[in-house]
This record gives sequence, structure tokens and C-alpha cells, in this order.
Amino acid sequence: QVPLMESGGGLVQAGGSLRLSCTASGGFQMLYMAWYRQTPGAQRELIADITTHGYKSYADSVKGRFTISRDSAQTTGWLEMNNLKPEDTAVYYCFGRQSGLEHWGKGTLVTVSS
Repeated sequence: QVPLMESGGGLVQAGGSLRLSCTASGGFQMLYMAWYRQTPGAQRELIADITTHGYKSYADSVKGRFTISRDSAQTTGWLEMNNLKPEDTAVYYCFGRQSGLEHWGKGTLVTVSS
């Protein structure tokens, strides 16, 4: 059983929107949750996170366009992505932490065409 699994990636035209989901299983709760993305040859980049108390932060590259959220059970999270740009093309990963336990999802590909 995969502790974290992303869904919702796909191909979208520039200016469009996508909503990524991250679902935790096996009793794992994402007390801290983050979304990262990675392009070939580049380091994984933190783009948005939400703390245990609900404080959200964003990378400058996505601020004002992306919104991170999480349900009250802290087992499902989302990344709402609007006004997508070709430079947003990447594999998007969900990361979750509960106490000392950390998990990564396997990633979902987002491709934005110009």
C-alpha cells in the first residue's frame, strides 16, 4: 500500500487550470504537507506547503496562481493550479510528514503546452 498517491496531472494549454490531489493511506496523516516539482536535470523544487496549524506558503514562481489546501482529516490534500504556463511543466510530488514519519508520492506529470 502506497502511503501517498498523487492524481490529477495531465496535458493542459497555457492559461488553463489543473487540480492535483494527494491521498494518504494506511493511517498516515499529512500533519505537514508540501508540493514539490521537478524537471529533468534539475533539483526538486518546493512550491507550496501547509503546516500543522494551516499556515500556507508558496514559492514566488507560483504565488497568486497556485493554492494548496488539505481536508480536516489531513489525509487528502490538493494543489489548485491556475493560469498555467509552459514553465510549470514538471513532475509534481506530494510530501507528507507525521511526527518523525515522512513519505513521498510517486509523482504526477503536468505538461503545459504553449
